[in-house]
Parts: sequence; structure tokens; C-alpha cells
Amino acid sequence: GVVSFSYVRYRPAMARGPRKHLKRLNAPKHWMLDKLGGTFAPRPSTGPHKLRECLPLILFLRNRLKYALTGDEVKKIVMQRLIKVDGKVRTDVTYPTGFMDVISIEKTNEFFRLIYDVKGRFTVHRITKEEAKFKLCKVKKVCMGPKGIPFLVTHDARTIRYPSPNIKSSDTVMVDIATGDITDHIKFETGYVCMITGGRNLGRVGIVVHKEKHPGSFDIVHIKDSAGNTFATRLTNVFIIGKGSEPMVSLPKHKGIRLSIAEERELRLAAQQ
Repeated sequence: GVVSFSYVRYRPAMARGPRKHLKRLNAPKHWMLDKLGGTFAPRPSTGPHKLRECLPLILFLRNRLKYALTGDEVKKIVMQRLIKVDGKVRTDVTYPTGFMDVISIEKTNEFFRLIYDVKGRFTVHRITKEEAKFKLCKVKKVCMGPKGIPFLVTHDARTIRYPSPNIKSSDTVMVDIATGDITDHIKFETGYVCMITGGRNLGRVGIVVHKEKHPGSFDIVHIKDSAGNTFATRLTNVFIIGKGSEPMVSLPKHKGIRLSIAEERELRLAAQQ
């Protein structure tokens, strides 16, 4: 007779549920963690900003502001309800803060806006109490909800109902942090100042010169900075921050002008002399 064999293919058990760890070497480079400082890095909680485009609160308080030496001390700070992100108390040490978020520490009367420097890293950018009352949000999409209620979704996952019909995708809205209402909006137009929030030009600031439409592919935007350098990036990476050439939010030092390596070297040598 014919002997038949049946093969049972072994499948390894798959991980159940979301990942809970993040290895040090796999953490985003802009967090600037030393690779020998441990095996793991703080994995950001799920929240309004993407894992690789955010800065967990623990890194801001411990590694940037140096208000704590250990993760345990950060926990002690946030559990006293001293840290507010966009006007709301956050007690999660790995809460993901991201671009344009306002972090306020009322006990020390300090206010910060998370914004990129020209190297594409989140910088410690102190702002006034007046400027901490609003933030700029990029409109991701404008939709119609149930019962015909229009709403828009911003880059920081806010859903705002009944927006002005003039607001379209890629525009920027100014949001009052206390109420969450739109107080002003900036159209995506040539001649307006923008900041780049992705890609290799991350953190650069310039004026929108031209927008190329590519149906079925990515729309490309050409930008010129105040030093006269021109560069191009995808539309999804462009965040309008002001009408005309004047930004509505204060910018960190260098004002988004990226220098070449030779220019940086000259500046360093000049500073030494």
C-alpha cells in the first residue's frame, strides 16, 4: 500500500496585543539617547503624535530640562500634577508630546513650545505666557460627519466641528488652547512662510514659492528660505506658520536657516577667537 504522510507546519506563536517595549538602538535618533545608556528606551504611549515624531514627557523633563536625574524622579514630578500639555494635566511619563504642543509648568512659571531646530530635533523653546494660549494646527482632512455635520481633523488628532467652509486640507488653523476653538486660519498659498515637519529638510523655515500637482503621486512644494537657498519637499511635510513672511509663533535660534558644514565651521572658529 501507499503510505501517506501529513506534515504539520509549526508556526511560532505571534505576539498578542500592542508592543510594550522599545529598544535603545531602535529609538528615534532625534531623541539623542546614548546607545550605551541601557538596553531600552521609554516607549511613548499611544496618543496624538506618532511614535517616531514625538518626544515623551520623560525625555523632555529629564534629558532636555534636567529637572530630574532618573525616570522615578520624573514620575514624582508628573504625579504632583505640575505638568500641563496643551492646557491639560498629564500624569503619564511617556505621554507623546509633538510639534506645536505647548508644555506649561506653572510652578516655575515656564512655558515651552515643542518646535524643531534646523537639525530636525525638538528643541527647548521657551515662550511667553501670552504665546502659550494658542497653538497652530495643520488641517489633515475636512469631512462630513453623521447628520451632515462638517468637521476637520488636525495634525494633533483634534476633531473640530463646524469649521469655516473656507478651511481646506493643508491649511493651518490657530486653536485657542483653553476652549479648543478655531480663532484664525491661514490658507496654503504661495508667498506664505512655512516650516518643514518631515523629510531631510526637517526644521527648515522658508517661503512657499511654487506647488506642483502630481495626480496619483505626491504633490511637491518648492520653498525658498530667507538666506536665498531653495529646496523642495512633499506637500505632507509643509506646515504653514504665518501669513506673508511673518510667522505667528516665535522660532528657535537660527530661525530655521540651515547652514552648510563650511558655514557652521566658520561660525565656530569666529566664536573661538
